[in-house]
Amino acid sequence: MRALRAAGIRDLRLLEAVRTTPRAGFVPAGETAAAYRDVPVAIGQGQVTTQPSLSALMIEGLALDGSEHVLEIGTGLGFQTALLARLAADVVSIEVRPDLARQARAHLARQGVRNVDLRVGDGTCGVPDRAPYDAVLVSAAFTEVPAPLVEQVRQGGRLVQPIGPGGHEQVVCFERTERELRQLRVLTAACFVRLQGRHGFPPDDARLP
Repeated sequence: MRALRAAGIRDLRLLEAVRTTPRAGFVPAGETAAAYRDVPVAIGQGQVTTQPSLSALMIEGLALDGSEHVLEIGTGLGFQTALLARLAADVVSIEVRPDLARQARAHLARQGVRNVDLRVGDGTCGVPDRAPYDAVLVSAAFTEVPAPLVEQVRQGGRLVQPIGPGGHEQVVCFERTERELRQLRVLTAACFVRLQGRHGFPPDDARLP
């Protein structure tokens, strides 16, 4: 919690969600010790979890009040998904890697998280059948916001995404206007894996969509 407060997190609901969501329940068995530190954790297939302070900073940028319908791009093993589920009305989360999605689904069930619709697929396309969304959180980097995601944010809604080439990004908070996304502010600099898919970077793995 000290790391979150040091990062400037002030949302009391968010601080409580992080305090009461056991990160150790969302990491591989051999990484349990790392779950108690504010560091990224390797989860396999070249992916890592975002450290809690950075996840919290991104979530705080969405300004959730508990009533929102949220889209998360990149479920990973489900820790950030669980935080969003405890801060919003419901979450649609999409993960491109089926094995990670399977593990995340099991983790969320063990923690009693029921308000998540977890999909497997290309996150750069969003989940149009559940749109529009009040808030969208993208957990991987691309040089711009994919057009399908822009279209799926309702007017007045927010989107947070790392903008950059992958490995050196600015995490940006946007608001959807009538015609486009308007940048509100840069939340922080950070390093993220690349957002891969039809509207992102080409997949490294030929098995991915």
